[in-house]
Amino acid sequence: MLGLKTTAKDRWRQVLSEAAKIPHKHLITLEPAISRNQTEEMRVNHLQLVIPSPLYSTDTSEQQKQLISLKDFITIVDGKQKQYSDTTLLF
Repeated sequence: MLGLKTTAKDRWRQVLSEAAKIPHKHLITLEPAISRNQTEEMRVNHLQLVIPSPLYSTDTSEQQKQLISLKDFITIVDGKQKQYSDTTLLF
């Protein structure tokens, strides 16, 4: 599940309710300096925060360990897409 919110604020919780049955969720946002409390709550709720790498500096070093850059997220999705495409060719 991928959610996109320009600003996360408290709206990131909408992703949790919209995808309640999906165990791992991702949220792309352009909001800098999200609070440690919110990033910890996101982690506990299996919501992976994805932000452009230039925004990393607005978060603490502890928070940065939990982030995925937008570039890395796209690489991960591309790899999964290629993996899926390769397996469908076998059938």
